[in-house]
Amino acid sequence: MRAREIPSLALDSYQRAARVALANHLVTATYPDRIALPLLRRWATELREDLLDLFGYRLEVTETTARLFPVLDALDSTQPARTASDRVFDRRRYAYLALSLAALGRAGNQITLSELADHVAAEAGQVDGVELATDRAADRDAFVDAVGWLAARGAISLADGDAGGWANNPASGEALYDIERSVVMAMFRPPRAVQHLRSVTGLLVGSEVPTEDSEEDGESQPPIDPKETLKKVRRALVEHPVVYFDDFDQDGRTALAAVRTVADVELLTGLIAERRAEGVTLIDTSGRMSDLRFPSTGTIAQVALLLAGEISDRVIDPDALELPRHPIPDDGDLIDLVDSAIPGGGVFDDLAEFGGRGRTVENSATELYPFVENSWVNGAVSDLVERYGRTFAAQWQADPIGLGERAVGMLHRLRLVHIMSGGILVHPVIARYRDVVISVRDRVPQDSLFESMDLNGTEVNGTEPSDPDSHSHTTETEAH
Repeated sequence: MRAREIPSLALDSYQRAARVALANHLVTATYPDRIALPLLRRWATELREDLLDLFGYRLEVTETTARLFPVLDALDSTQPARTASDRVFDRRRYAYLALSLAALGRAGNQITLSELADHVAAEAGQVDGVELATDRAADRDAFVDAVGWLAARGAISLADGDAGGWANNPASGEALYDIERSVVMAMFRPPRAVQHLRSVTGLLVGSEVPTEDSEEDGESQPPIDPKETLKKVRRALVEHPVVYFDDFDQDGRTALAAVRTVADVELLTGLIAERRAEGVTLIDTSGRMSDLRFPSTGTIAQVALLLAGEISDRVIDPDALELPRHPIPDDGDLIDLVDSAIPGGGVFDDLAEFGGRGRTVENSATELYPFVENSWVNGAVSDLVERYGRTFAAQWQADPIGLGERAVGMLHRLRLVHIMSGGILVHPVIARYRDVVISVRDRVPQDSLFESMDLNGTEVNGTEPSDPDSHSHTTETEAH
């Protein structure tokens, strides 16, 4: 491992480079910032070896881009593409993003937004269920979101005009973009040609091309290399907020329990491992690798923290009815949902490799988790709004149901709970946030820099009112 050869004075720089590569699979001259690419270029040789040896990830570094090619062990619905306003991409935005990327690959050095929209609209018309009508505001907004996602990562850069003006009125607004071809080419590099796949599982590391002989004879699959098991465990450590022993079979659990497995990841990333009976989490004190900080500021994050404490208390409440327990469902439904959206006309049948899901490693765990119904969660959120609502953002004070959904969604992304039909399954690590201490601080605004003046410009004596209730207060909630 090359990280062991890095001088101690330079190790922090190397670990920062590793965190940047793992957190941003595509790094350009401007994304995620202007210092990221020079940092990766400095440590490119060492990073290539360590990322390949520890995770099986391939790193390509050029003068204009750094591209990390991860290995997918399973589908993950907790890391969707998001708009600049943190809105999750829907199917329409994903379709526009893919079609825009294809159009940019065939374009010249520049392209206007309307020209790009025409190309996408023409391609979208050939796919059932996809359409881009520029006379519909909803379609224009979704298209601009996809273009903005590309612009944020440096695939295109605004040369003139305004995309917002085109979205508001395409007849009078326009935008001109420079195309960064190296970024466009680096952005989409699937491990297999998507036209050869009938199932999304063909993109997963556990998938293999099924053969007629093996299907008829019922031959068992060859044993998994122990080195690959170690890589799978390490991949989980850097891709998920929490890694549970229950996520793996017996070999994987043994690998996760080994001190060396986690220590290698700690050395590469500079993160600190926290071990518990249920699994392992890596604590990112730098804040440079995590895409979701928790605990954090903001109404949703604070309500999520408060709700985590409420859920923990409910699970261990000796006076309440015992909660039912269920296993975590597999990702079969998600696979079926994605596969149902694959355009059948786009698959080359003669070259198609996968007729079904291929081979996946089955999880032999049978752990059961407490199930909390949505009605209880909604009641808990309503109670939190009643107690602390005056400190929340105004939009959430009037929408406790929406606030609860966003808070539960955050807990799901953190793998503290698992959302399922009718409620949530509670992971034991949520007990880490029991006994949350709440402090509400009332801040009296400072006196004005100017003396109060009457309407005629005459100075008014600035005595404080005798009624304390006449003071205006700004209230803050701190959850620890």
